[in-house]
Amino acid sequence: MVQHTGYLRLSAARKNEKTIFNKTYSEGAFKITRPVYLTSSGEAYGYVMNPGGGYVDGDTYNITIYLEENAEVLLTTQSSTKIYKTRTKPAIQEMDIHLKKGSLLEYLPDPVIAYEDSCFKQMMTVQMEQGASLICSDIFTPGWAPDGSLFRYDLLQSKLEVYFEKQLVLLDHIKLEPDEDMTDIGYMEGYTHFGTMIVINERVSKVFLEELHDLFDTLNEKIRIGASMLSVSGFALRILANSTQAIEQVLHVTHEIIRKKIFGKEPVFLRKY
Repeated sequence: MVQHTGYLRLSAARKNEKTIFNKTYSEGAFKITRPVYLTSSGEAYGYVMNPGGGYVDGDTYNITIYLEENAEVLLTTQSSTKIYKTRTKPAIQEMDIHLKKGSLLEYLPDPVIAYEDSCFKQMMTVQMEQGASLICSDIFTPGWAPDGSLFRYDLLQSKLEVYFEKQLVLLDHIKLEPDEDMTDIGYMEGYTHFGTMIVINERVSKVFLEELHDLFDTLNEKIRIGASMLSVSGFALRILANSTQAIEQVLHVTHEIIRKKIFGKEPVFLRKY
């Protein structure tokens, strides 16, 4: 096996009325909690931890997730992912996710904070069977710099490939590479923080998306929000704002509605303190 800075492998299965982590393995700068159960639906909640404190030059991380039929897992991180100086090699994180029929993965990490001279590349590949569901989100935040300026990082890049019954149905590529035009129209347009959410479920419809648009119209006018249907049953959400908290609010409200309207589940509070 390739030696990674942090490696995590998780397998989950449905047993009776709840999901269990039937196989877990971690090494290096990755740990995961035992599953906890925050609602009555039996879904398992796991917190991924990085005791190293942050990603630095040349770090590589790998997360592999297998959900068996009808398993339901919500994964989050213990805290934000901090990217420090990477002047020689970028910090890289790869995720391989396999979702069997009827399974549900909600992957809702805390923000990625990119500090001065940092470079971060993330690659996620998802293999889904018929009836599987996916919710995943990301927040990209510029970290503090000694001169007080923003966009001091070199690169934030995230690639997502989703295969449905072995057919590529979604290729999503986000690349933030600051230059003199970073705040111009067609890029960040005066905003500093970027958020995204991808939702794939066979019950997502245009009517549901219209309800979301109506809700977004009632939120902070200083936030830019866009949502559009995918080629499969699902949608992509994009958010531009000037604070992490503003994006977190949009993602939290959206997640609550998805759980209630799509999955018939109660809201959940992912307490981290």
